[in-house]
Amino acid sequence: MPGKSDKVLRYAAAVICPLLAAGLAGCRGLGGYSNETLFPDDIQTICIEMFDNRSFRRDVEYTLSDALVKRVAAQTPYRIVSDKDRADSVMSGQIVSMGESILTVEREIGRPMEMEVIVKAVVNWKNLQTGRLMINNETVTATATYSELLGQDFSYASAVAANKLARKIVERMENKW
Repeated sequence: MPGKSDKVLRYAAAVICPLLAAGLAGCRGLGGYSNETLFPDDIQTICIEMFDNRSFRRDVEYTLSDALVKRVAAQTPYRIVSDKDRADSVMSGQIVSMGESILTVEREIGRPMEMEVIVKAVVNWKNLQTGRLMINNETVTATATYSELLGQDFSYASAVAANKLARKIVERMENKW
């Protein structure tokens, strides 16, 4: 039965050789991996303006703006400047809604056990050198849950949601693949 083993070997070679060649070549030829920054490199500084608040909840704009400044400083190559005239780019936006909904209710009493805070913002990011809008009126949404049974309240959840929103905004700052 040498004919059957030859067929198996030829089949195995036909399957394994291309896979091995692709593996050795890596993903380099396919656009592959790079150590380049994920963020636009024509910008060095950014001015983050205080977000407007169109919701009926107060002070969430301060929490979001503070969280966004900290995220940009920690996770991007950009330096934060407070003066718009010295910045290469400016980020602005508005919180368009902030609400809460009940996730679970206690059966006997009907009291909410777990609640969810939903924050929605519209974001703009403009390159002041070229005038190009890098983020143009994009809506970003974030949620956070809380439970009064665990000693948490709306302000706790709104701070968590603002931090999640800041993380999502920084993700939108990355170059498109």
